Amino acid sequence: MDFNDSLSIGMDDFTDHEHMVIPDELPMMAVRDVVVFNYMIIPLFVGRPSSVAAVNAALEGDKLLMLLTQKDATRDNPEPEDLYKVGMVCMVMRTLKLPDGRLKVLVQAVSKAKVKKYLQTDPYSLVKIKPIVEAEVEVADVATEALMRTVREQTEKIMSLRGILSADLMMIINNIEEPGRLADLVGSNLRLKITESQAILEENDPIKRLKLVNELLTKELEVSTVQAKIQSDAKEEMSKSQREYYLREQLHALQKELGDGDERGQEIDDLLRKLKKTKMPKLVRKEAKKQIGRMEMMHPDSSEATIIRTYIDWILDLPWKKGTKDQLDLKVAKKVLDDDHFGLDKIKERILEYLAVRKLNPETKGPILCFVGPPGVGKTSLGQSIAKAMGRKFYRLSLGGMRDEAEIRGHRRTYIGAMPGRILQGLKNVNSNNPIFMMDEVDKIGSDYRGDPSSALLEVLDPEQNYEFSDHYMNMPFDLSKVMFITTANRYDTIPGPLLDRMEIIELSGYTLEEKVVIAKKYLLPRQIKENGIKTRHLRFADGALEYIVSHYTHEAGLRNLEREIGKICRKVARKIAEGGKGPYSISRNTLDRYLGPPKTIPESELEALHQPGLVTGLAWTEVGGEILQIEVNLMPGKGKMTLTGQLGDVMKESVQAALTYCRSRCDDLGVEEGYFDKHDIHVHVPAGAIPKDGPSAGITMATALYSAITGKKVVKKLAMTGEVTLRGRVLPIGGLKEKALAAVRADLTTVIIPAQNEKDLVEIPAEIRKKMTFYPVKDMDEVVEIAFNGTVKKDREKQ
Repeated sequence: MDFNDSLSIGMDDFTDHEHMVIPDELPMMAVRDVVVFNYMIIPLFVGRPSSVAAVNAALEGDKLLMLLTQKDATRDNPEPEDLYKVGMVCMVMRTLKLPDGRLKVLVQAVSKAKVKKYLQTDPYSLVKIKPIVEAEVEVADVATEALMRTVREQTEKIMSLRGILSADLMMIINNIEEPGRLADLVGSNLRLKITESQAILEENDPIKRLKLVNELLTKELEVSTVQAKIQSDAKEEMSKSQREYYLREQLHALQKELGDGDERGQEIDDLLRKLKKTKMPKLVRKEAKKQIGRMEMMHPDSSEATIIRTYIDWILDLPWKKGTKDQLDLKVAKKVLDDDHFGLDKIKERILEYLAVRKLNPETKGPILCFVGPPGVGKTSLGQSIAKAMGRKFYRLSLGGMRDEAEIRGHRRTYIGAMPGRILQGLKNVNSNNPIFMMDEVDKIGSDYRGDPSSALLEVLDPEQNYEFSDHYMNMPFDLSKVMFITTANRYDTIPGPLLDRMEIIELSGYTLEEKVVIAKKYLLPRQIKENGIKTRHLRFADGALEYIVSHYTHEAGLRNLEREIGKICRKVARKIAEGGKGPYSISRNTLDRYLGPPKTIPESELEALHQPGLVTGLAWTEVGGEILQIEVNLMPGKGKMTLTGQLGDVMKESVQAALTYCRSRCDDLGVEEGYFDKHDIHVHVPAGAIPKDGPSAGITMATALYSAITGKKVVKKLAMTGEVTLRGRVLPIGGLKEKALAAVRADLTTVIIPAQNEKDLVEIPAEIRKKMTFYPVKDMDEVVEIAFNGTVKKDREKQ
């Protein structure tokens, strides 16, 4: 509440209360957001029941009421500790009852007083008070007079800066000769905090109170001066802008009269000529003309004109109907694919099928392919080869870590710095509407409060919708049906289901040892020789050297580490050549440690293989390819406790429980008594305890290891297995069979037990691996046990 006008009253307006007798007990009313000073007349709106009761009690008595200010204005029902103790005794002069039940009360401050005790709090507060008699200043000395004059002058300056200077109020201030009254009057008209106003009220010495007011006046004067300067500067800046606009228009008119050229008109003409040459849909052309017309009517220096100009540039630069012609010669395309990549027959076949369909039906829509495989198997480079084989342009977009939907759909033009999404940006960069558009790491898209990019991709990667893709910035449909989208991922279980449903999954498994050696000879070694500035004659690899590098210096499904190791050898040779050496330098198994150091990995086939009861080899799938797992089980006398170690995940722990339940249900087959499991503790461990492990495919391995430990029988040598087991002993299918088979080959294992339902997946395994290994498809644990411990099957099951 601002009291600058209502509190400006003269000395004659006050009721004479110099000799008024103040009772010791008075009704009390709490007020908020205002501190009442002596001699003030102030209107109050009373609404709280306790406050209305206090006013009524005062009217029934001598009309005197004690007013105390709340410390916290938000409290609706303040307690005694929520109120200041020093306040004003006021006389109720007038009351008016309002229609909503509240009272409008006009009160006049009579005397300062301090609350000594609360006598009652219901239905209103009744307090015992002690009036505070203010010390009198008998003779005003020079210092006091100077202080009063300073206060008057500063008050006049502040009111002048605020534009509320009143001659009547200044006359009242100049006529007050008592320091205390001057301090109260000026303090009540300042916009002070409650704590500052209360401090003035509680100061009983008139001179000290006036000094306190003077300090607050000085602070307020500085604030008011800065505020006035800010307003003046803003007004001057506005006037300056208007003046510059007027002068600029005059200059524009003079240039037009002198014939010096109209740059603005030239710019509009250039845009119209470019629009006429650019091929685009009718709707887009209409919108472009409309925006050019709007820009022509605007001032060139306005912010809106800049936004429209950028928008027009995007319309004119996008390849609405501009594309490349496909290379439809299937023999040439096949040769390009074969020259760039070894193997990958399934993907090459799919690309050639698409080209064949394009040759027969030029209007066919582009496929949405998703390459899923471990890192380093050539997913991204394969996209570049496809673009080369088809004669199309190539653009790559990384989706890893993307969290903002606007990265795909663009920002709306209402935002500062808005621009189209990465899809249209890519098409503009390649200047073609039918490129090979590769989206890497589609399985690593994030989402947060800014939206879900994977949901925005649903429209992009749907051939039935993307012919009218709508970018928020362009706000016009763009045809993406001619674009061939290829996405890559390391795993597809983290890709959202609706997005996965729109893509054709093509899996790229890891390479075998033989494939890696061929790729190293044909691609990696020539590339590293060229990149390191040496010649083929400088370097000679002996037979078996590359195989040794693959098996002892790398452990991966892809080829990245292999290329790094080859690059390391080439760099060391390059240094020798640069220092004056002539070569050729021979690289063999015996000299590899000079270039690469000691072997980094030891193949599983060279590790000492333990052949003991309770030890079974399982197969697992990871993001970087297949791995073997050694499952170890030990039995000890105990109370039936089972311990699991090796950082097993929840799914693998459940597999152990299911395997144990199966074994406990087969006590007769195991040759143990019924209470055997209650008298023995079981410890299941999977080595490499620092690596977390999870998945259901170790179920039959766990059951076989338990069976072996309980019976004391050893499984046959060079045997591995994979499959999920149920409580009844059924063997369920698994995934990643090819990767697991590759891991078994690296470990020199010759026999693999697989679920019968995975028998159909054996065709995906390279023929050279199937020749080296024997695969036994099984339906239940009885068959697993028979093969694991006897090496044969009762039934005449055909070996794969």
